Order: sequence, then C-alpha cells, then structure tokens
Amino acid sequence: MVVRSRRGVTPDGVRPVAVAVRGGRIEALCPYDAELAAAEDVDLRDLALLPGLVDTHVHVNEPGRTHWEGFASATRAAAAGGVTTIVDMPLNSLPPTVDAAALAVKRRAAEGRCHVDVGFWGGAVPGNLKELRRLHEAGVFGFKCFLSPSGVPEFPPLGPGELREVMAEIAGFGGLLIVHAEDPALLADCAGPSYREFLASRPGAAERSAVELVVRLAAETGARAHVLHVSSAECLPVLEAARAAGLPVSAETCPHYLALDAERVPEGGTAYKCCPPIRSAGNRDLLWDGLARGVLSCVVSDHSPATADLKVPDFAAAWGGVASLQLGLRVVWTEAARRGHGLADVARWMAAGPAALAGLPGKGGIVPGNDADLVAFDPDAVEPVDAARLHHRHPITPYHGHALRGAVLTTWLRGRPADGVPHGTLLRGT
Repeated sequence: MVVRSRRGVTPDGVRPVAVAVRGGRIEALCPYDAELAAAEDVDLRDLALLPGLVDTHVHVNEPGRTHWEGFASATRAAAAGGVTTIVDMPLNSLPPTVDAAALAVKRRAAEGRCHVDVGFWGGAVPGNLKELRRLHEAGVFGFKCFLSPSGVPEFPPLGPGELREVMAEIAGFGGLLIVHAEDPALLADCAGPSYREFLASRPGAAERSAVELVVRLAAETGARAHVLHVSSAECLPVLEAARAAGLPVSAETCPHYLALDAERVPEGGTAYKCCPPIRSAGNRDLLWDGLARGVLSCVVSDHSPATADLKVPDFAAAWGGVASLQLGLRVVWTEAARRGHGLADVARWMAAGPAALAGLPGKGGIVPGNDADLVAFDPDAVEPVDAARLHHRHPITPYHGHALRGAVLTTWLRGRPADGVPHGTLLRGT
C-alpha cells in the first residue's frame, strides 16, 4: 500500500510524502509524486497524514466495571479519534492490576476485542512491593500509584515511606513509576454542590507539594518517575528545575486542562468534574507555555468514563472523570491552531511523546521501520460535537455542542483500516 499526502507530518516536519507500506510496517518515505507499484494507492492530496496517536492514560475499566466502559467500546472510540495505541490503567477494573494473576485476567478480557493496540500499566499499592518485579517481567509498561485516595477502595494510595520503597524497588530493575500527584494533607472535603466549592477543595498547592515529594525521591532513589495529568501551573517550576538538574522526571497534561477553564464550567455540568480539577483560564495559558517549552512532554486523555448515575447530582457527589478518548485530537488541535502551533507539535505531544514515555518501539512517528499506524486528518473541518455519535459506552462529555476543528477520516492500524473489525494486538513492555 502507498498513502500520499501533501501534508505528511513526519519527525522532520510537515512535507509532501508518499508512505510505502509492506507487511504492516512503513518501508520507505518517498517523494509525494513518486511512481510506486502497489496493490492500493491512497492519495489524500491536501488532507494531512498524521502518525497514529498513542494514549498512555486510558481507564478501560474491564473486567469488573465493564458497564462503565470496556475494551470493545474504548478501542473503537480510540480508532475513531485517530488513536492507534492505548495503555490501560490498572484501576477501576476488578481485580485491579496489582499482581501478575490480575494482569492475566485483564489480558484474557481484552483478547480479540481490541480495535487498536493495547498495553497495560501495573499498579503500586500498599502491600504489593514484592509483586512489582513479577509484573514488570510479565510485560506491564510501568506502575501507577496514587498519593491521595483514588476513589475506589481496592486501589489505596501510598504514603511517603511506601512511595520511597516502591521507587527504590522500581529503580532496581529500571522500571517506570507514574504518579497521581496530589498531597492528601492539602485536600479537603467539598463544602458544597458548586464547581467553585469543588475547585477550592483541591488547590494547586496540593499538586505542587506532591510533585516536590516525587522529585525529591527520584533524586534519592534514581527511579524514573512521570507525573500524571498536571492541571496546576504551580507544578511547572518544580518540574523545570528537576529537568535542569538531570533528574529522570517527566510530566503530562490532558486535553481538558488545555481547552476548558473553571470560569466557563456550567452550573450542574458534572461532565466537567475530574481530579485534579480544571482550573482558571490564566492557569491554562501557563500550561500551554509549559507544553511549548517542553516542561510537559505529553498530552494524553485520562479517559475516565462512568455511568450516568455516577455523574449526579452535583460536584460534591459526582464521579470525577472526563470521557474524551475519541475527541482528544480535535480538542487539542482546535486550541493549538488558535495559539499558533502546528500539526507537527500536536504529533510530538500526542504520538511521539507518549510512545517514548512508555517505551513503545515502532510507534509514534511516520518513520521507516515503524508500524504503519496512520491517520487521514482534515485539519480545516469544523463540526460541533454530538455526544450521541461517540463510541464511548456512555454519551457523556463536557464537549457536547462545542465546535471543534479537524476531522479524522481514516485510521490505519499496521496498514489496515480500523473499520470495525477488531485486529488490535496486546502489547508487552520490555
């Protein structure tokens, strides 16, 4: 197969290109008008050709809470949104992925049901220190922990001493720890039903304090650590100093923190509730600056769906989580284009960066030798979001009615269209 585009998004920039595909891999990048013998020749003309996105922060929730989401629905939504690889979080499923037996259960649940490639994170919780190396050897890509309550009782948080033990253990075999970083001492119960009260209960200082702890322990143990879903710009100076010191600490943010703001959360709009919370417009601008300067290296969804009955009645009681797996590319591109960023920036943040984080060889870029994970994208289309047309199990989204730029026209997974027949592979870390 050959896929041609005058706007091919490669690591060298956006340029005319003909991508030659053989056996599911990219064989060569040729001039756009090169004469190539192929069984199929797709010419996108002025439409963009992106690498398949990599989303390393997805809560699939299967098995155990499959009524919230599931591998079939989540990966179908991913493919529709231009995402060709996801890495599934270890919690919200039952059992949580905190030992090798639970990982085997999850892999059985996913087998044959995935429309994109799927990897798995393990969990680090109190009492499973001895399981971490076994999980690593069984193929997880790293370990997720919470420093504050996770929202589900079967996945409790680590205290500072436990965090240090976990980081020392992970450093011993060269693993990766990914951290939900909020300091529980600085969190409070939500004082009332409004978004203003919910936001006050989870201040930016709680994120900064937890990130400071992670950075300090990374320096002490040598463990590689990644801070999840940074919502507060107060974290950026800490992360920038860690990077300047050469510490193995990285961080991500999410589409909702880059596109939404607290001032425009509607009354009763619990689809906007997530932890940590969406903050002010000024804070959002600072996150964009941190992303542009490389302090934040990835943009991933933190797709965390739930049933409608868990998103009521108000901000004090509703489940916290934004469902956005199908929409992340369009959300980020809408805001990125408005701020003067290009498609190459989006591909770096949403494909190459997450692939590098998880250690996914062959993913994240239109490069010879990589999997032929490709996306035909119309960057100039504008269409409002209709929640009823999403492939997520439940049509709940804060973006309903928002006019977003861009349209995913075709997604290819290893050279085959992701068109409704599951042919995703279950991936293993190395």
